[in-house]
Amino acid sequence: MAAAVLAAFLVFTWLRSEPPRPSKSRLLKVERLARPSRETVGGSLGAFRLDGIWHLTSTWFYFGGFSSIVPLPGHRLLAVSDSGYRVSFVTPDRGRPRPLIADSDHIFPDEQYIRDVESTTIDPVRRTMWHGIEGDNAILRTDYGWSRASKVEPEAIAGWGTNSGPEAMVRLRDGRFVLLREAFTGWLEPRRHAAVLFAGDPVEGAKAQAFVFDGPDRFAPTDMAQMPDGRVLILMRRLVWPMPQRFAGRIAIADPREIRPGKPWRTRTVAYLNSSLPVDNFEGMAIVPDGGRLSVWIISDDNFGAFQRTLLWKLSVDPRKL
Repeated sequence: MAAAVLAAFLVFTWLRSEPPRPSKSRLLKVERLARPSRETVGGSLGAFRLDGIWHLTSTWFYFGGFSSIVPLPGHRLLAVSDSGYRVSFVTPDRGRPRPLIADSDHIFPDEQYIRDVESTTIDPVRRTMWHGIEGDNAILRTDYGWSRASKVEPEAIAGWGTNSGPEAMVRLRDGRFVLLREAFTGWLEPRRHAAVLFAGDPVEGAKAQAFVFDGPDRFAPTDMAQMPDGRVLILMRRLVWPMPQRFAGRIAIADPREIRPGKPWRTRTVAYLNSSLPVDNFEGMAIVPDGGRLSVWIISDDNFGAFQRTLLWKLSVDPRKL
């Protein structure tokens, strides 16, 4: 019986839509979806306001699988996929998307070169990006145009596994880096994840200190971003039903000043992205200051799956209420 359940789970987990015909078209279609009623949302989002939901599609063969998202100048967002491809576009609340869709074959020269980008963080002053790569547990540094790249495989995350590596990463404004592992620290552990704090740029060999990320029960971290006041929002995800896949999410908050070597870094849940809402496999989150409020953009990884979508949420919040 257990074997049959596992087999069914695997079938639905890895079921793919019929592959699209190869297309060089790099158009982006943005469809605004109806927001759930106030009764459906209830108090699940806490201080956050759900301002919009969009469904993103493209005929480009490699579109989808987005695991991270970061803000760019000109009201643009950059989404990076777990195939190493990238799409930038104007946020849909600003009008036409004016997309720039690009491959990364010059960065990942052959199929043997692991390109599973799961996290991205930026330095807007130096116009530099860092990407956490699952599989070989590496960090790739690029410029904004991805014309130059440097890669390192830090010893501090070498043991994070081939499919549970640096799922969430943020460069703090003081130059330190925080990385969170997707997997729990043990089979029976529902909250804790391995984590590392780098004193500076890991590509330059900055010193690393291990600590423990303590998140909501049975949720895994998928992305994080720093707010102007220094605190960090962490996007969390959980598979709640495998056939077809249904997900739930959480947004947690924590203060990097409380990180201590070897100790738990405790979080507080500030939003419940319940499965009754139009959620999917949320893996990317970006924060954009907007006056006294923050715009929080969340994107889903459709896994190129038959039953999943690339959804983009816009939340807004007064950070003083968090």
